[in-house]
Amino acid sequence: MRNLFFGLALASTLPVYGAEININFGNYPTNETPAGFHNTLAGGGRPGDWKIIVDEVPSAFAPLTPQAGRTPTMNRHAVLAQLSEDPTDERFPMLVYDRETFKDFKLTTQFKIVSGVAEQMAGIVFRYQNASNFYVIRASALGHNIRFYKVVNGLRGNLLGPDMDIASNVWHTLGIQCQGNQIICLLDDHLVMPPVVDNTFTSGHIGFWTKSDAVSYFGDTTINYTPRVPMAQTLVQGLMQKYPRILELRVYTLDDQGKPQIIASNNEKEIGQPGTDAEKGAIAAGTVSFGRGQGTVAVVMALTDRNGDPVAAVRVELKSFLGETQDTAVARARLIVQQLQAQVLSGQDLTQ
Repeated sequence: MRNLFFGLALASTLPVYGAEININFGNYPTNETPAGFHNTLAGGGRPGDWKIIVDEVPSAFAPLTPQAGRTPTMNRHAVLAQLSEDPTDERFPMLVYDRETFKDFKLTTQFKIVSGVAEQMAGIVFRYQNASNFYVIRASALGHNIRFYKVVNGLRGNLLGPDMDIASNVWHTLGIQCQGNQIICLLDDHLVMPPVVDNTFTSGHIGFWTKSDAVSYFGDTTINYTPRVPMAQTLVQGLMQKYPRILELRVYTLDDQGKPQIIASNNEKEIGQPGTDAEKGAIAAGTVSFGRGQGTVAVVMALTDRNGDPVAAVRVELKSFLGETQDTAVARARLIVQQLQAQVLSGQDLTQ
């Protein structure tokens, strides 16, 4: 009755998502780590050995534990495998998907726990910030349980979830749904615990997880999600509506290579495009650049955090007026940047 209640509650609150990502491991070369992911480790020991291999997998997502008179159709297909057998305790290999972050989403995947002496586990990390801050839902064949917990600054929180048999060398389905601060977990299409409510992480990456010497496989994965609109983009859209004399408004930050790129623009198709030395100078040294076009002026200046340190660059292009000087144009642009700045405590706020 309890599972039925939670199932009805889940069915009545399923959101409609606006985007979908299908991770098909058949699209990646075998014996290699798939592109678009990075290998990371929580705890000690060696990093995981994540590779694409071929295995017998079910032809469709379904509860896969054998039942009387029912055997799933199996096909040879590429899967993701964690093959390292380092038995170090408190060793958690993870392979994190880099190409998107997720706030509200529903993830569906398959997993098979293959072997392990110290541990036999497989799981999913989500709302992942870094190797010291994330949520995880994992299943244990040796421990006969499924558990949810969070890691904050490297410290593991309370383990939540039921004791139950998790068959090894059998494919299972795992479903995770995050909606706001509510987290729901399904194993083989059954709700396995009451919804968890937690406010620690609001968004982040997803990834695949194992522990210690567990060798585990993961199948194709589907993520239905609501695309996030970063704070910087929301602010840009608001200012464009408020000030009709703004022709173009872009916000830039530095990427991992220290090069400026657009993170927000009145033309969303520009997001991700590179910036110029003017934007780099504004972020690195707080310099101000000025340019003039036919009936227009453009200014690039730094956007600072609450400590006054540059965290981004803003390019403002405005309709000009007769006799407008550089000082006047910079002053007009600064009023716009100050309105952006009033909403920003740190550089991280811009991408939240």
